[in-house]
Amino acid sequence: MKKRIKALSLAFALTLSIGLFAGCSSNNTSSGESGAGETSSAAQSGANARSLQEIKDSGKVIIGVFSDKNPFGYVDANGKYQGYDVYFAERIAKDLGVDVEYVSLEPASRVEYLKTGKVDIVLANFTVTEQRKESVDFALPYMKVALGVVSPDKALITDAKQLEGKTLIVAKGTTAETYFTANHPEIKLQKYDQYTETYNALLDGRGDAFSTDNTEVLAWALQNPGFTVGIESLGDIDTIAPAVQKGNKELLDWLNEEIKELGKENFFHKDFEATLKPVYGEAVAPENLVVEGGVVE
Repeated sequence: MKKRIKALSLAFALTLSIGLFAGCSSNNTSSGESGAGETSSAAQSGANARSLQEIKDSGKVIIGVFSDKNPFGYVDANGKYQGYDVYFAERIAKDLGVDVEYVSLEPASRVEYLKTGKVDIVLANFTVTEQRKESVDFALPYMKVALGVVSPDKALITDAKQLEGKTLIVAKGTTAETYFTANHPEIKLQKYDQYTETYNALLDGRGDAFSTDNTEVLAWALQNPGFTVGIESLGDIDTIAPAVQKGNKELLDWLNEEIKELGKENFFHKDFEATLKPVYGEAVAPENLVVEGGVVE
């Protein structure tokens, strides 16, 4: 396993040397936690986005995150939201001078929850794509990512061609679903709403492999002996960024300035050290994942 981790680390570094690359614990000061099917009080007025002043006057910012994507956004054994995205969310709330209310999202519901005003901000490992830009406004990036594929060691997938005639597990509404649908129609996709369901399907042998962000599958493989990320980088190298409702320029501008200011203190490196390094160890260097100040290097 150590050899595989070393190989993965080198592959990550090589990938990032030629371009861009693709959230364990923080103190929660949440004023409330909403499930994916719940409607927050701020959303009851309809689809209109809340202004920055309305958020401050309400005493809370409503942020959509994942609850099952360790180590980026998940709920721990004590029922608290944790992870790389949550660490960032806590700082946003602090600098706004409000509490944070979390809303648990599924990958396919991220756009909908912004459009309908159920959340103010989405911080759910949201990859920036041209298609998504038509529906939401993205702030500056804070992470880099590509796709990865994890599979059992006994039938390791190291090339997309090996998936022909096999079943690939994906989460609905993800870049993995979009990529394989467009580029590999010969591969059968088994789709699930939640990340928990995708990993359970892989563990149960209901699919031959699973694809999502390479940062995520690497973390999962390190925690689950018998599985390896045989494809470390696939498709475009993309960025992860916060998103707000289309046209909410005031909140978007505030987020952009916040990301720039946080970059001056190396905030996202601190986030990495607190939430990701305990999982990755030395397998992934922070420079291979972190974006500071919204500037991708």
